[in-house]
Amino acid sequence: MTFPRKRANERREAVLRIPIGFVSGIILGFWKMLVEVVLIIHWFLAIITGKRNLNLANFANAWITEYYGFTRYMNFTTNERPFPFTPLHKPVRPVVA
Repeated sequence: MTFPRKRANERREAVLRIPIGFVSGIILGFWKMLVEVVLIIHWFLAIITGKRNLNLANFANAWITEYYGFTRYMNFTTNERPFPFTPLHKPVRPVVA
C-alpha cells in the first residue's frame, strides 16, 4: 500500500529529475569530450610504449561509472542522484591493467 506522502515524494523526485538531468547531462557531456581526447592520447601511448597507462584508464573508468549512475537515475531505476549532486561513486568494475 502506497501512502499519499510517499507518492508526493516520488512526484517531487520525478519533477526534480528534469533540472538534475540537465545539469548532470551537461557536466557529463563535457567530461565525455575530455575522455574522448584522453582515449586518443591513450591509444597512441599504448602503441608507442606497448602498455596501457593506469591513470588514464582510471579517468575513463570514473566517467563510465558516473554515466552509468546518471542513466540509472534518469531511467527511474534508482533515486540516488548522479554527480555532481552526490560524491563520485566507486567504480562499478575496476580497471584491469
